[in-house]
Amino acid sequence: MGGFSYHRRGKQVIATFTGFEADLLRSLAGQLVELLRNEAAAPSESQDPLEAMFDFSGPTTEPDDPVLARLFPTAYREDEEAAAEFRRFTEGALRDGKANAAATIIDTLEEAGLPPELTEDGLVIDVELDHDEAETWLRSFTDIRLALATRLGIEEGDEDYWDSLPEEEQVAQVYGIYQWMGVLQETLVDALWGE
Repeated sequence: MGGFSYHRRGKQVIATFTGFEADLLRSLAGQLVELLRNEAAAPSESQDPLEAMFDFSGPTTEPDDPVLARLFPTAYREDEEAAAEFRRFTEGALRDGKANAAATIIDTLEEAGLPPELTEDGLVIDVELDHDEAETWLRSFTDIRLALATRLGIEEGDEDYWDSLPEEEQVAQVYGIYQWMGVLQETLVDALWGE
């Protein structure tokens, strides 16, 4: 498990993933895209493109799915009407942005050669990102970690509980993926803005 580093000469953020890691990352991003797009209201196929740009008929209530509720929290807890209006005007675009960011991870991995190539060290895939692409990946990593934390029920200060679980338990393995995503997120931040 490596992470990201910055290549100053090419001004690229680079990472090498094993075949398993690349496939896992693609799967996580794909699940996020599916969740975001399947829960969103499908636009009408007959709708005029100009009309669609000014369509503010988005959802007005908090999503039922806990992950979506975490990704799209209520803006005004004390004012239901203001919260509903804010959600109606913003959630559709926010969903699209998050889904597109996760889709960028999938597309980049596939463009970089997923399925991976066989080298002396095993199956690997090299990813090179410019600054904007790296920031897009970083935003999606945040969403993926929030989704995992919500599904697992992770709370602040409960690390001892998670560390005490036997490694063979499935929930412990998913927690390991959550931690791995944290390492990727941290190394990507360092690659973008570290010294």
